[in-house]
Order: sequence, then structure tokens, then C-alpha cells
Amino acid sequence: MRLGSGTFAVCCVAIEVLGVAIFLRGFFPAPVRSSSRPEHQAEPPAPEPLAGASSNWTTLPPPLFSKVVIVLIDALRDDFVFGSKGVKFMPYTTYLVEKGSSHSFVAEAKPPTVTMPRIKALMTGSLPGFVDVIRNLNSPALLEDNVIRQAKAAGRRIIFYGDETWVKLFPKHFVEYDGTTSFFVSDYTEVDNNITRHLEKVLKREDWDMLILHYLGLDHIGHVSGPHSPLIGSKLSEMDNILMRIHTALLSKEREALLPSLLVLCGDHGMSEAGSHGASSTEEVNTPLVLISSAFGRKPGDVRRPKHVQQTDLAATLAVGLGLPIPKNSVGRLLFPVVEGKPMREQLRFLHLNTVQLSKLLQENVPLYEKDPGFEQFKMSERLHGNWIKLYLEEKGSEVLLNLGMKVLRQYLDALQTLSLSLSRQVAQYDIYSMAVGAVLVLEVLSLLLLSVPKALGPAAELDVPLSSPLFSLLFCLTLLVLSAVHVVVCTSAESTCYFCSVPWLVASGAVLLMAALLCAIVSAVSKTGVSTKHAGKNLAPSSSQWSELDLLILLGTAGHVLSLGASSFIEEEHQTWYFLVSTLCLALCQQVYRSHFLGNKEDPQCSSYADPGLKLALPTQRDRAKGCAVLQDNGAHVATSAFEQLGDAERWMALASPWAVLCCCRLLRALNQTGVQGAHRPDLGHWLTSSDHKAALSVLAALSLLTIFLLVQRRCSPMSKVALALGLLGVYCYRAAIGNVMSPWQRGNKDISKGIIEARFVYVFVLGVLFTGTRDLLRAQAAAAGTRARPVGLWEIHSGLVLLAALLLRPHNLPVLVSSLLVQTLMAKFVWKPLSHDAAEVTVAHYWFGQAFFFFQGNSNNIATVDISAGFVGLGHYVEVPAAFLTTFATYVGPILWASHLVNYLSSEAGSRSSLRHACFCYALVGSIPVSAYIILVTSLRYHLFIWSVFSPKLLYEGMHLLITAAVCIFFTAMDQTKLMNS
Repeated sequence: MRLGSGTFAVCCVAIEVLGVAIFLRGFFPAPVRSSSRPEHQAEPPAPEPLAGASSNWTTLPPPLFSKVVIVLIDALRDDFVFGSKGVKFMPYTTYLVEKGSSHSFVAEAKPPTVTMPRIKALMTGSLPGFVDVIRNLNSPALLEDNVIRQAKAAGRRIIFYGDETWVKLFPKHFVEYDGTTSFFVSDYTEVDNNITRHLEKVLKREDWDMLILHYLGLDHIGHVSGPHSPLIGSKLSEMDNILMRIHTALLSKEREALLPSLLVLCGDHGMSEAGSHGASSTEEVNTPLVLISSAFGRKPGDVRRPKHVQQTDLAATLAVGLGLPIPKNSVGRLLFPVVEGKPMREQLRFLHLNTVQLSKLLQENVPLYEKDPGFEQFKMSERLHGNWIKLYLEEKGSEVLLNLGMKVLRQYLDALQTLSLSLSRQVAQYDIYSMAVGAVLVLEVLSLLLLSVPKALGPAAELDVPLSSPLFSLLFCLTLLVLSAVHVVVCTSAESTCYFCSVPWLVASGAVLLMAALLCAIVSAVSKTGVSTKHAGKNLAPSSSQWSELDLLILLGTAGHVLSLGASSFIEEEHQTWYFLVSTLCLALCQQVYRSHFLGNKEDPQCSSYADPGLKLALPTQRDRAKGCAVLQDNGAHVATSAFEQLGDAERWMALASPWAVLCCCRLLRALNQTGVQGAHRPDLGHWLTSSDHKAALSVLAALSLLTIFLLVQRRCSPMSKVALALGLLGVYCYRAAIGNVMSPWQRGNKDISKGIIEARFVYVFVLGVLFTGTRDLLRAQAAAAGTRARPVGLWEIHSGLVLLAALLLRPHNLPVLVSSLLVQTLMAKFVWKPLSHDAAEVTVAHYWFGQAFFFFQGNSNNIATVDISAGFVGLGHYVEVPAAFLTTFATYVGPILWASHLVNYLSSEAGSRSSLRHACFCYALVGSIPVSAYIILVTSLRYHLFIWSVFSPKLLYEGMHLLITAAVCIFFTAMDQTKLMNS
């Protein structure tokens, strides 16, 4: 069976996507869990330790508070409360922190710092899995033991208002609730007013025990405008007033209540300097935790500085405060200042219950738990506690009893700290078998792609894929039997549940069959390559073909980038690698241009004679020339005039200046958005433009950028598409003016600022119109005779529609990135790639490199915090999952997508070879598969690295998503290639 190299590449990438999905499912494992399920009957609480005397305290201690109100402010950073902003905008809260009856803490949230995992951590005390960052958009019901479930089981009445994520996590747990979608980030007023409108009535009522309020406005302001927006101050003042209302109402009711109330102010995560969250920077992980109650007495002059604790400590503290069992999976510690005012016996009882719960969790998850230092400290604490109980029952009030009690107290606190740290290190167990299956599939595909390079990049761009002989060979049968036996043995003997063992047997059998078939195909390809190389060595003279500088740069650059992925610092600063590669690429192209200009075509290695494709071991091999170089044909060779020499004087000067112009453009873009970790905090042009003081400059820049986009894109569009493009770009400016990003002559202050839904939908109409026109032209070209002009026009109109969509979704200060991308594409295509007659493989790799560089130019990084989720809600009145996910993905990967789209246009209109699109598809699949395959091996070997969750895991998610983008691009290449063949 013969397949085109493009179709073959699509099949390989599809299998690779399957392998990466299986690997990700095994790599992101389930956190430590208790073996007992929540629905099982609750175990009786551990009694007090015995030491010769009988203790009658076998029940849970009584609750410390009558009512608990939790005010969770989304994206509340610690410096918003404890820093200068808190002093200025939250005076009442500052007074409570500094002089009131309160205990203040800085609670550290573990990555991923997104809402759903952090709510889990607050209510369960456990550390959610990193993959919860993906499930954050669609939260399933929480089946794990948690404070909410314990409170409901104890008959506590819970009311909730705010982020609907709570309603999804805790269905049927609230006696009253009003959920609000958390993903419509353009709204930061109504989303909070919807909560506050219930406060007056509910605070007067007595029919509730817990009140949970989750405010979203601050987080939405951060996503849209950043942490230094003037809107932050007014929102903090609003939250301070709400906190004062709640606290005053609770104090007024305490006169009639037997127990005091507790008011908890906290944040689920912080906010990065860019306004987002999800990564592990200090601004994202440090959140304030303020516990306010009249039970916390404070002497005059008592200054309490916020102590650093873990976010998971709140679950144990709430459980103790409400008189509930501590959640079974909690790895948190009781915040001791909450109970330090109680009698010594009660303090020790609380600490004993916490250490017993942590020790049980340690026993269920650590095989050698008896040798753990925390467990040894726990046993010693229990013995001392038993001695104290014996002494307490015999004589009360002695100084010896007090000293021994303080010693036991310190011992318990040390044991709690050690146990919590031990459990946090045992946060997850990897599913090695699923990881191995996924890695094998990915590596087999990469090996097959590498072995297929000579044929795939040959003049025919076709491969012979034998299906019958490998599938019925002895090797295939033996491999299938061995893999099936391994699967059966692993799935029947594994102590822990493997994901790949839990899938249906039909699916598992298909994957095993696929692995065996790929292995046989690799063996067949290796044998054929060896035979062809042997014959070539006997029959052919030494090749005169040589590597050009560009070929060597491609090989060395690809290898260097792959090697850099093994270091956490290089992953954090990956943008520097791509900036260096594209700059070096420009210098190499500059050298070729100058050599062609001053030395002519004689010394151009691009025009060297061709060798048999099998003699070269890597990209590129057989070159397809549109113009210029000497081409070997069946009837002999002929020499054509160089395409570079055909350029006019002005065009030649443009060719000489183009690489330098591209270099200057890239250098300016580096100053627009600081990214990575080391330089993310540094001031850049983006921060300067987005500040409220420079709104006029941003408006002028946005208008000029949109005008330039129109001039660069419209030249090859049909008249109807030109009109649609102009109106669409005008609508983009109107949308940004409507939401207050830029200035407009018809706007009067902030009162005209809206959500911009109508304006954005106006642009969407023209985006769909341009895409429809381009698709229609492509279909018309398919039905028309060969050589019709409709095909290149249709492809360019599709490209123009994507550019218009990108202009709408990108922030106004990032429009110069889009302009620069289009400008560089124009310069390189017209004055470098075409005159120097670069082949499809070299042009494809260059497009891939520039696409990666522009991914970072727009401010992206390998941190999840840099994902601009606000782009997913442009033009949406409410949260709709599929469109929001698509728009967010497109806005994030707009650089690689637009460069891939331009590559299709260039090869379809400028390159004359029929196999150019096939070569491009294969090369794109190969250069996209190499880093993914290498990174899977690296993260497997580094899975116990200190930065595995903060650095390596986010990068793994980015690589998986980029592979999906690569698969979509390859499918588009193959579709266009089939259309081109039908027209030929």
C-alpha cells in the first residue's frame, strides 16, 4: 500500500496523540488517599492515651464556635491585605489584623494555583493532583471526605453564594445556594453584587450554621487589567465594607449565643504580576488567612505578625472548630493559636486527634511508616500524653503537671509538622505501566518517522507501507503474545490500580496490537534502509551533495533545544532558546543572501548537484526548485538562471536588508512582553502601554496596528473579503473601546464601558464571512479546471480570517506582535525564501521556529499563569465550554497557527513542486514529534525532581497541547494536498 508522506505523517501524529494521552493519564496520578471511603460508617474518635488509669474521654470535643462564615475572595494576594494596599483600601480589615481579636496567617497554596484544586485543598486538607488544572473548567462532584460533608452529616445547615464550582463539587450539600459562573472574566461587578444582595437577609436569620461566600470580582479584574489596575483598589474597599458588615452582624448576635462565631477571610490563590494564576510564583501561592472571633483575646500592645502556614491546614482547623472529625485525607495541621486559649487537657486532646489522623494516613500510604521520624515522634507524644493524663487524674493544678503538659504540647506540635511534611512528600504515586505504554507508542512513532525520512522527502514523496507481511509475520505474532502476556501479568498482580488496566479489554487489545504492528514496521524499515544503503555503496560514486549551513543549523538547533529541556532553568526560560535560534537563523539567511549577491550562483551550496535521497540521513534531501538551480531530469541536466539574479535593483536591496529588518523586529518584540521566571518582574513596554496613564498611546498604537494589518493582508483577497476585513478590523477597535481598553471619540468617561458583546459578535460575523468566502473559493477551485486562481485566493482568505480572529482575541498591546508576524512573513517569503530557492523542508522548519518564537513574543511561557483565559469569553454573554476552550486555545497558540497557515499559502502559491505540501506536512510532524518524545523520556527520569510539579509538569501539558495543534496542522496540510492533486 502506497501512502503520500503527508498522509503517513498524519497517521503517525494521530498515534502519537494517543500515546501522549495515555502517558499523561499515568504521569498525573491520584494523590495519597485513605483506604476507607466517605460513605462508610464513621470510625469512633480515638480515645485519650492510657497510662495505667482509665480515661472517660472517648468522644469528640464540643464545637468551639456556633456559626462560621467563610469569605473567600478569589485571587486575593497576601500583600493585598498585609501590604500597603491593605492599609490604604482595607482599613477595617487592617485594624482587625493589627489590633482586633484575630489570628493572621500567610497560607501557601500548592500548584496548580487554580480555583477548583484550591477549594478541594481548603475543604479536604489534601493536596489535589496536578491534572486538576485541566478539570478546573468542568468540576466533577467531590467524593473525597471533606468538611462540608462532615458538617452536613452532623446536621449543620450550610448556605452558599458565589462561584458555582462549589455547587458542582458539593451537590445537595447546601440548604440554600446561588451559584455564579466563574469564567466570564469581563464581569467584575454583577458577579459580586449577586452575592452581596443576599447578605442583609441571611445575616438576620438564625436558620444556618455555616455561610460560605466566594467573591470573584477581584480575580476577574486581575485577568483583564492586572494587579496594578486602579480597579483593584475600589474592589478591595468593597470587600472591606462587606467584611465589616458581616463582622458587625456576628458580634451583635453573640450576646444571645452560648458560643462565639468565627469569621474566616481567605483566598483560594494569589495573582501574578500579569494578573493571572496557575503557576508557582510567590504572588500566586501566598494568600492571606485571617481568623476573626471574639474568642481570640488580645492584650494591649500585642503585635502578631502573620505566620506562614499551609492552605491545607484550614480543613483540620475548621473541623475542630465545628466539633467534627478531621477529614481522613487531610495532610494539614491544626492552627494551634485557635485553641491555645483552651484548658491544657482540651489542647492536648485536639492535637492528639490530629496526630492520630495523620499517622493513620501515613500507615496507609507509606510501607515503612514505622521508621518515619514523624511516626516515632507521634508514639513518643502518646506515651508522654498518657503520663500526663495519669498525673492529671491524680492531682490537678500542680507546677509539675503544667511543665509536663507544655512538654507534651511541644512534642505534639513537632510530630504534627514532621507527619505533615512526610505526607506532603508522598503526594502521589505514578502509574508506571500506563506511562510505559504511552512512551512506547510515542517512541515507536518517532523511530518510524526518522526511518522514513529518505523516502518521505524524496521526489515522489510516497512510501510503501506493507500491511500484510508484517501483520502475518512470525515477529508480529511473537511480539503480540509477549505484550499480551505482560499486560495480563501486570494487571493481575499490580497492588495499585493502573489506568491502562482499567480500560475495556477491547481498547487495551487494540493498543497492544498497535504497538506490535509499529515494532514490526520499524524492523522492516530498518532492514530496507540497510539493504538500500548497501546497494548504494556498491553501485554509486561518492556523492557531491553537501550540507549547507542552513541544514547544519536546523540539525544543531533541534538537538540543542531537545537537550535544553532536561534542565528546569532552560524550561523556565525557553523563550531565550527560541529567540537565539531565530536570530541565528536570520544570520544564516543573511549570509546566504550576501553570498548570492556578491559571489553569484557559483558558490551557492543550494545549487549543488543532487544525490540519491537515501544517502542523506536527515533533513533535507531531494530539493524541489521553483526557479534557479540546476535540476536533474530524465533527459539530462539543464541550468537555469538564478532566481536571485532575476531580481531588480530595488528588490535586491530589499533582499539584502530583509534579514536585518527581521532581526530588529524580533529584538523590539522581546522588549514588549517580559516572560519566563527570571525577567517576568521587569518592566516592559506591555506594562507601560496598559497602564491607565498611557491609554492614549495604546489607542494610537492599536489603531496603527489594525491599519497595518489590513494593508498587509488585503493585497491577495477578493474585493468582498477586503470589505469584510476592513469592517472587521474596525469592529475590533470598537470592541476594545467598548470594554475600556482604548479611547474612542464617541466615548464619555467610564459610564459608556460595557462588556462589548455586541461589538465582538459583529466581528465574529465578518470572521465567519471571510472564512466562508475562502472555503467557497477552495471548493470552486476543486471543481474548476487546473490552474485556476481561486485556490490560492481561497487559501489566503482563510489565512486572513484567522488573522482577523487573532486581532480580536489578542490584547491591544499585543497587536504589534501580530503586525510583526505578518511583516516578517511577507519579507521572508518575497525576498529570502523565494529568491534563494529554499526547498519545502527548510522553509517548513523556518516557519516552525518562527511560530515557536512568536508564541513567546506575545507573553506566553511554560507557566499556566500566562494563559489568557479572558480571550475565551470575548463576545460570550455567559460561559459556554466548547467555544471558550477553542477561543482560549487559539489565542494562546496564535503564533504557531498563523505561521503554519502562511506556510500552506506559500507552498501552494510560490513553490512549484507537486510534492512540496507533502514534504512540509512530514517535516512539520517530525520537528513537532522530536521534542515531545524526548521530553516524555526526560520527565520520566526526573519524576522525583524537586521542581517536577512547578516546572516540568506544566511544560508537559503545554507539549501535549502543542502536539494536538501539530496534528490539526498536519490534517490541514494533507487536505490541501489532496485538493491540489485533484486540480492537477
